[in-house]
Amino acid sequence: MKLKVCIRGGGDIASGIGWRLHRCGFKVLITEIENPLCVRRKVSFSEAVYEGKCVVEGVEGVLVDSMEEIEGCWREEKVPIIIDPECNIKREIAFDVLVDAIMAKRNLGTKIIDAPLVIGIGPGFEAGIDTHYVIETKRGHYLGRCVEKGGAEPDTGIPGPVMGYTTERVVRAPLDGIWKASKSIGDMVKRGELLGNVQGVELHAEIDGVIRGLIRNGIEVKKRLKIGDIDPRGIRDYCFTISDKALAVSGGVLEAILRTYLKPSFCAK
Repeated sequence: MKLKVCIRGGGDIASGIGWRLHRCGFKVLITEIENPLCVRRKVSFSEAVYEGKCVVEGVEGVLVDSMEEIEGCWREEKVPIIIDPECNIKREIAFDVLVDAIMAKRNLGTKIIDAPLVIGIGPGFEAGIDTHYVIETKRGHYLGRCVEKGGAEPDTGIPGPVMGYTTERVVRAPLDGIWKASKSIGDMVKRGELLGNVQGVELHAEIDGVIRGLIRNGIEVKKRLKIGDIDPRGIRDYCFTISDKALAVSGGVLEAILRTYLKPSFCAK
């Protein structure tokens, strides 16, 4: 019998988790908010909220709004995505695993009693209190570790370095307003090149590289919101494939599930 997994959040980390678990044979459901603000859109199931469907590395995600459609997706080996910010679907489906991958840096309501196995992604959770396990998301030696007691490393607010660049590679909104993009994901840019504007205030690239992520054009944003990501390595394929970080975190989730459900008695059969 396939385990049923609910993942809260449809961004790139949550999608990397969902992608890997789906490929391992689990029945995966992703819950999202009504207007996702995802940057790495080409590898995020959240795009289905806007487009009705999307594909992440060969796995199709489909926006649904009923139990019948959820079951239909699972039969067709697709990933259903439902708009359900409060994760009320957990009252209708007996999930074996619930993964909170909202990446809010704090717990927005997930409880250890929400499923037989509850996993928190990144800081904001305490294993043994909020969740059964916490998965480390900070780049470095402990990335993807399955934490049994305590929590993940606190958020520093500084992006992990790529070729020595940290804050320079992240594009943030200069003020509240509507984002108007001048570039697309996958475009190569030079330092100083125009990326777009918010309410007429222009944003320019701070480094050379490829645009790995960019928030949807026409989206309303808040000041300091991350709206873009420039990869100084300049490898265009990275824009359309799941990141090493997402794969490492998904490996930690898979470990937690196998440690919980792959009992020695089962293996002996």
